[in-house]
Amino acid sequence: MKTEELNQAFKEIFGQKADATFFSPGRINLIGEHTDYNGGHVFPAAITLGTYGAARRRSDKKLRFYSANFKNAGIIDVELDSLVFNEADAWANYPKGVIKFLKEAGHTIDSGLELYVYGDIPNGSGLSSSASLELLAGIVLEELFELKLERLDLVKIGKQTENDFIGVNSGIMDQFAIGMGADKRAIYLDTNTLEYDLVPLDLSDNVIVIMNTNKRRELADSKYNERRSECEKAVEELSQLMTIKTLGELDEASFDEYAYAIKDGNRLKRARHAVFENKRTLKAKNALVSGNLKRFGRLMNASHVSLEHDYEVTGLELDTLVHAAWQQEGVLGARMTGAGFGGCSIAIVHKDKIKTFKDNVGKTYQEVVGYAPEFYIAEIASGSRVLTRK
Repeated sequence: MKTEELNQAFKEIFGQKADATFFSPGRINLIGEHTDYNGGHVFPAAITLGTYGAARRRSDKKLRFYSANFKNAGIIDVELDSLVFNEADAWANYPKGVIKFLKEAGHTIDSGLELYVYGDIPNGSGLSSSASLELLAGIVLEELFELKLERLDLVKIGKQTENDFIGVNSGIMDQFAIGMGADKRAIYLDTNTLEYDLVPLDLSDNVIVIMNTNKRRELADSKYNERRSECEKAVEELSQLMTIKTLGELDEASFDEYAYAIKDGNRLKRARHAVFENKRTLKAKNALVSGNLKRFGRLMNASHVSLEHDYEVTGLELDTLVHAAWQQEGVLGARMTGAGFGGCSIAIVHKDKIKTFKDNVGKTYQEVVGYAPEFYIAEIASGSRVLTRK
């Protein structure tokens, strides 16, 4: 969306000019799924699909939110002194939570604002529209109220909003990737220490194709929190025999040695995925750095197998896309991305094979699932940023 269109749309809704315009990306995760809350590594990248915003500071205490994606909701009005979760406020709960926690952290937000939002991330696709919106709200507040913030502070506020305001027990990967993203680079992140490397994403003659199942996934209502508690229980059982706080501290050999401490077959599978996926992520980073794209693709495939059979978060739609992708010429690797239970998968595809890939995978999906998927080419982008100021 062009900034002129953003400004024009803001003026049509709120009757005045915006003070500034903004963009906050979505994200894909190349590998390292369900490892972030298990103290492991992840390997995400920010993308050019995301959330646009235009905003203006008000002189009173009124907060006014409008989303072009939910036009029927109209303008959502909230008082600055009444920042509590309200189901009726729908998507506006995300910026409300960010404002609440910034204020609680001691930052001065002493007047209201008007915020216009437009997102081109497909809703419920698992490309992190919620974290994109949280970081957008963060940079809007940082700009309008001249807050002195480290970017990592905003990342943590976004996660706090997701966990403590919205009620989704997620890790920090989404907000980190969106806040800290860099052009043509993926982020190799240790979610335990928040140490990270920006790794050049050189795919040679290949591109990342996002495959959207078009099955909405609602994280708060999914089995996400159940998986997390299964892993926490497994850590509890393992810690009877060894000193660990997270599954990310284990390697494959030490897990095998002590796995008998886990008393339930499902918990054993969940924990095994977390441990092996964490180590796969390091191997994938090293493969990418050394230019071994074929190995990188094989590790992506192995990641999906583990998510399908050990973590059990894929389902018919994601499996159909990924299994069909594996059969196509010019595909290095494919896997689900995000939390699962619907949403998107990704494939690394030779640029000369994109049309055939889309046709064949789309046809298989239509036959099996009964409706069409959508495909997007993922361009890697930099993190949340101000587009224009007054």
